[in-house]
Amino acid sequence: MANEKITKRDVDFAKWYTDVVKAAHLADYSSVKGCIVIEPNGYAIWEKMQSILDKEFKKLGHVNVQMPLLIPESMLNKEKELVEGFSPEVAWVTVGGNKTLEDRLCIRPTSETLFCDYYKDHISSYKDLPKLYNQWCNVLRWEKETRPFLRSREFLWQEGHTIHSTKEEAIKETNQMMDVYYNFFHNYLAIPSIRGMKTEKEKFSGAEFTLTNEALMYNGVALQAGTSHYFGQKFSEAYDVKFTNKNNELEYVYQTSWGTTTRMIGALIMVHSDDYGLVLPPKIAPKQVVIVPIGDNEEVNNLSNKFKEELNNNDIITYIDDSEKSPGFKFAEAEVNGIPVRIEVGKRDLEKGIITVARRDTREKIEISKDTDIVSFVKELLDTIQNDMLEKATKRRDELTFKADNLDDMKNILETQPGFIHANWCGDKACEEKIKEIKGCKSRCIVPDENVSGKCVCCSKEAKYHVIWGLQY
Repeated sequence: MANEKITKRDVDFAKWYTDVVKAAHLADYSSVKGCIVIEPNGYAIWEKMQSILDKEFKKLGHVNVQMPLLIPESMLNKEKELVEGFSPEVAWVTVGGNKTLEDRLCIRPTSETLFCDYYKDHISSYKDLPKLYNQWCNVLRWEKETRPFLRSREFLWQEGHTIHSTKEEAIKETNQMMDVYYNFFHNYLAIPSIRGMKTEKEKFSGAEFTLTNEALMYNGVALQAGTSHYFGQKFSEAYDVKFTNKNNELEYVYQTSWGTTTRMIGALIMVHSDDYGLVLPPKIAPKQVVIVPIGDNEEVNNLSNKFKEELNNNDIITYIDDSEKSPGFKFAEAEVNGIPVRIEVGKRDLEKGIITVARRDTREKIEISKDTDIVSFVKELLDTIQNDMLEKATKRRDELTFKADNLDDMKNILETQPGFIHANWCGDKACEEKIKEIKGCKSRCIVPDENVSGKCVCCSKEAKYHVIWGLQY
């Protein structure tokens, strides 16, 4: 029987999503419109994501810094394209104390300007480069419609900002960081994704080009899951960030930025979870195993404690639910919170020489000998769950991947069952706008393809690009 607090996923996907967020105590609404409270269960997932990604960044030579929350308007206005791109989403501080500010302050929607302002005073020679900086912080964007994790006005993210002495090095960085996001989604979140380049219309404001990591949710709607931008010298020219190159000539630096956010938690929910609550891949689960002792019995308690110690000593994050709740309540609570493995240790089972192990992803129960090497068994099971979840998500994504040759095809797909739509495009912005008229369908990314042939899905002219289209969160 499904969790009564949770709307069935196939009945009302949006309501189901919100129900899972609340039932698993990931987040709750706050009295600040458009902003959420990230609860301990949700923040623990974010901490796990941070920990893994931070290690990956540091392996590549990046270091963490912290920039101010506020940006003077005069500083922001130096890069007009960025200002125009973010202007509808910017919140302003106009009064400090009881004094009206002459130069109002923007609450950061992103930090390119702050990094540029810092870099211009801290480099002089090619010997000072590259600067490989990242910060973990919050930003504010005045979104009209909000939803927990997916789109809130204030959210948590990381934003990398690097500067380089050559174009080649900066482009390599842009591609390298997209690889980090792509691998993180596949190897840790068990979410298959597609990477490619954003169209000119959809790229980040001020970027020469934007690379994107696109994932497909269970309902066929796409989620942008990490972007990496190559700025070239656009920002460095605007903010006068120069260095002396090896030929003793003054040159503007080459710049990148890249980031991903707490919306990854939303992706986890929408790709993997079910009518019983949250489902988490073992590699990203803050708690991987729960042991539920059934009955107050010395043998039960001793074996439970033995399993806990052995598993934790082998880096399998395990806890015992020794609360006074009923066994059925404990099972349901572990299930709604997405604990990958549940071990049930009861007196009756022990009399038969067995214990019961339950998988969260399939809800399958397995009886094993109480003398089983619990560490080896659980390690293998966690690996199996991780792999099975990726395989299941990949199968779902592939089932919701379509091909369109004309606008009628696209319309039929989007009105029947949205998903990733492969279709050729001539490169004309007018065609991109025309396609958007079909339920708000947007280009997700241009897929690298040197042998594009055929006609544009919109105007039937010769195609230049192979593009994946879809609805988006």
